[in-house]
Amino acid sequence: MSPVDPPSLIAVLGPTNTGKTHLAIERMCAHSSGMIGFPLRLLAREVYDRVVALKGANRVALVTGEEKIIPKNAQWFLCTAEAMPMDREFSFVAIDEAQIGIDPERGHIFTDRMLYARGRDETMILGSESLRPLIETLLPEAEIVTRPRFSTLSYAGPRKLSRLPRRSAIVAFSLEDVYTIAEMLRRQHGGAAIVMGSLSPQTRNAQVKMYQDGEVDYLVATDAIGMGLNLDVTHVAFAALRKFDGRRRRRLTLAEIGQIAGRAGRHQKDGSFGVLSGLASSDELQAEDIENLESHHFPRLEWLYWRNAEPDFGSVDRLIRSLEEKPHDRRLRAAPEAVDLAVLKRLSQDPAVSRHAVSPDMVRLLWEAACIPDFRKVGADHQARFIGSLWPHLASASGKIPHARMAQEISRLENVQGDIATLGARIAAARSWSYIAQKTRWVEQPEVMIDRTRALESRLSDAMHSQLTQRFVDKRTRVLMRGLMKDTLPQDVIVDEDGTVLVEGQEIGTLKGFQFVVPSDSRREDRKMLLAAAERYLGRIMTENADALAKAPDSVLALVPDAAGQPAILWGDERLAVLAKGSTLLQPEIKFDRAIKDMAPEDGQKVIDRVKAWVSAMKDKHLQGLVKIDALANEPATPAAVRALFAQIVDAGGILSRRDIDEAVRALDNDMRGHARRAGLVFGALDIFHHALMKPGAVLWRTALFAAHDAKPMIDQAPDNAVHLKEGTFAAAEHASRLGFRRIADEYVRVDMVERLIKQAHEARKAGEIFSVDAALATSLGLSKSCHEALLGLAGFVKTNDKPAAAKEVVEKADSAPTSSGEEAVATPEDTVASNAPPAAEAEPAKTPSEASPESKGPVEPAQNWRWKGMARKNNRNPSKSARKSHKNVKNAPGKRKVEPVLATASGAFAELAALRDSMKK
Repeated sequence: MSPVDPPSLIAVLGPTNTGKTHLAIERMCAHSSGMIGFPLRLLAREVYDRVVALKGANRVALVTGEEKIIPKNAQWFLCTAEAMPMDREFSFVAIDEAQIGIDPERGHIFTDRMLYARGRDETMILGSESLRPLIETLLPEAEIVTRPRFSTLSYAGPRKLSRLPRRSAIVAFSLEDVYTIAEMLRRQHGGAAIVMGSLSPQTRNAQVKMYQDGEVDYLVATDAIGMGLNLDVTHVAFAALRKFDGRRRRRLTLAEIGQIAGRAGRHQKDGSFGVLSGLASSDELQAEDIENLESHHFPRLEWLYWRNAEPDFGSVDRLIRSLEEKPHDRRLRAAPEAVDLAVLKRLSQDPAVSRHAVSPDMVRLLWEAACIPDFRKVGADHQARFIGSLWPHLASASGKIPHARMAQEISRLENVQGDIATLGARIAAARSWSYIAQKTRWVEQPEVMIDRTRALESRLSDAMHSQLTQRFVDKRTRVLMRGLMKDTLPQDVIVDEDGTVLVEGQEIGTLKGFQFVVPSDSRREDRKMLLAAAERYLGRIMTENADALAKAPDSVLALVPDAAGQPAILWGDERLAVLAKGSTLLQPEIKFDRAIKDMAPEDGQKVIDRVKAWVSAMKDKHLQGLVKIDALANEPATPAAVRALFAQIVDAGGILSRRDIDEAVRALDNDMRGHARRAGLVFGALDIFHHALMKPGAVLWRTALFAAHDAKPMIDQAPDNAVHLKEGTFAAAEHASRLGFRRIADEYVRVDMVERLIKQAHEARKAGEIFSVDAALATSLGLSKSCHEALLGLAGFVKTNDKPAAAKEVVEKADSAPTSSGEEAVATPEDTVASNAPPAAEAEPAKTPSEASPESKGPVEPAQNWRWKGMARKNNRNPSKSARKSHKNVKNAPGKRKVEPVLATASGAFAELAALRDSMKK
């Protein structure tokens, strides 16, 4: 382009949010062709998309260092300042953020574009009001237009990070500070988007989009945020007011602070700015600074950086001298040595490079190579070595980098695994190769390399965005923090079938019954927040569950041992309470889980009342007989002797060895026994028990009550309907009795079956003094022969080798034999159970009598004969003296009544069993 003054040169000056860029876009689109230079590739891409929507993709071009989209009929170009094609003519030309001319690294580019980039019909310079004196001096022909800010910018003072309002941007100036602040925001507010100059444009776009779409409410950025990015920011907070500019650590200028703070408040929406609490006093904003920032009054720029835009390519030395040339205008200063010039100097000192750079064309090529941007930020030395490795190919006859070399370098970068730092380094390297691929003269297959490097950068950028999001965004925390705000809208809360609680699709924990459980992978600092969220969101659901439980049938609750063996009450799979020791065995304390106590009082009381009612109903259902006995034991109308007996039976859980309470039983008269029978007690030969306590439900509740009363784990239950257990190990002697079993030899038989077998033996006595007992019933119950014989021995029967008498003699003896109630007989000493008895093994399947005595082809074993001896009473006196006294009494008193069997045909437990059978039929 010619430096001749154009017909129209307009400088549009003003602070941020004045619509300068929007005005330039409108003016460009009104011309037949146009070009705008932007400070950022990201901003150029944003405007490119807007113009494509207006003019069509086939007429709009995007030109940046790493990306070029230039249709054949392109009329409107959106470029970065460095990539502006200065050799083309356009009707309209604009340069944005011209005040960047003060930047030591890139300033000379913007100064050159401001001075020499001109449109055929109209040229527009966009920048800060601080440019006014320089434009008036350097471009006196320019028309200066000042635009006011659309919204108000005010100072909000220092604030803690946790107190920042939503839609805030926090600005830091080091990678460590950016990551630290983002991590704190993730914990406190659910996360933040990251915007840094080192990120690829695609990654920055993705992060900005995440913020703009409301996925996060906070943005952490470097000063790159001040370069024209249009963001919905209401507050800007400075984490620091000092930065390292590549040479030294210095305080930000007031203009730099204003440029960044001006990002707050877009269009007609007011914005604010401030600092994070904890800044050093020397870094705090003074009252005068605040006033100037709010009124957008900044020190006027007195000079800009400049570098010769038309260097001398006669030789490398002449090129370097021309680039270091001093400007002639006092308002321009020679730019500090930039990376490209530093690289050129280092390359010129390499003989392998300098010997090829002898002609103007080769010198120009060397300078073009030295201008490859240092995307990796490795410094001039490393960048010079990188370019030096490419120079032999560029200086060769073909002038192209071999396809194999580029393919190898790109393949080395295609790994998308790694942390943020690793991915960032790969993206920077990929951007270097993207820039090189755009130099079509340098590449053997430019189209292939352009597509491949673009795809590589895209994949790496996606991986980087994913890593940033994974590390610095916690969607669950964000959702919950929004929900805890007073002005929040109602949020969607769902509880899945498995109890997972979802708030706006984010899992916050699991609801197990009435207990909320936070996820196992939650950090300790997040637990309090999750519990607070559960209290907020689950109140209605807790009320609904409490109402459902209150109306549910008894079948929804269950009594099972928990992991510690405690008798626990479950609703479904979730524990509500445990039974603990109470005032009596039948009155356990119900200890409710903490989750029930933490519920709303009204809801918690519903659960407590329902569980208590269920426990009472289950006792009435499964332990009705025992409850009735307990009531009679406390009834004044019940005879004292019966109350004493009932109290012992209740304490034993409804099953008690007759030998242990023989004296109490013998003290009962017929009326008292009637009380006991009406209560459902069975007076057996060996045990006294309630007939209904043999059912599985009753056994479960009895063992649960004993576990609660003794503060010990529940006993393992026997298989349902088991009547016989093989040898096992019980932890204590009374455990067998609590399960309703009596130890016989090395086996266990349920007490009601024991009495049934004894009854069978007494029925066999009708055959005569010597008789045999059919073993079919015992076999069908699973008893071994030795166990059956031991049982009969305990009941007062002895084996004999005598033969049974004739049938007639049997009848005569039976008629003349005295009858006995059998109530006075007591258990033999063999009734004691070893304290270390074996556990209950799995019951053998019961066999029917017909199955127990099949016709076999083997020899038939002769039947064992028995005779009745009687059961001795419990006696703690000297056995030898008792025996002598008994012998003397028998000899001298032949008329004294003999010991009769415990069970007789017409009286005793036999009669009680018969009466019980009749009552059950009724």
